[in-house]
Amino acid sequence: MTNYRRFRVPGGTYYFAIRLQDRGSTLLLEEIDLLRMAMRVTKERKPFVLRDVVILPAQILMIVTLPQGDADYSNRWGMMKAIFSRHVPAPEDLSRTQLRRGEKGIWQRRFWEHVIRDAGDYERHRAHVLTAPVREGLVARPEDWRHSSIHRDGGLRGVRQAGGVILSAAE
Repeated sequence: MTNYRRFRVPGGTYYFAIRLQDRGSTLLLEEIDLLRMAMRVTKERKPFVLRDVVILPAQILMIVTLPQGDADYSNRWGMMKAIFSRHVPAPEDLSRTQLRRGEKGIWQRRFWEHVIRDAGDYERHRAHVLTAPVREGLVARPEDWRHSSIHRDGGLRGVRQAGGVILSAAE
């Protein structure tokens, strides 16, 4: 088994990108209620603070803070993926490796994580999360995407593009 080198900070704030195996899929949007339930159950069993999130057709981008003394994000995302996967049909084109491992073939095995180092790093990653639907060509403005924490947080206050251009006048 591969041992991935991950930088773990108990109680830390992290950026995550979690993808479906089929990047052209729209399963996360088709099953948005199931995904929300899987995230809610995971959060109840293994608490975390969901700071920012955007659900794209085949990817979840989020920033979370773990409880003090806890750096076990891998089991959280494994749990969330498993809960979701139990309730959707498996793709028909599973590889021999997936069949041998008993995998359902819905999610990529790995995910991207990054420890948020400071306020500037948080702002850059928050902008990356909330503006993802625009970069993907799904909407013209971040606030036009329904599946985003931007609506919970009252807009794009303080969110800037890499070049420093304010993306929205929402203040």
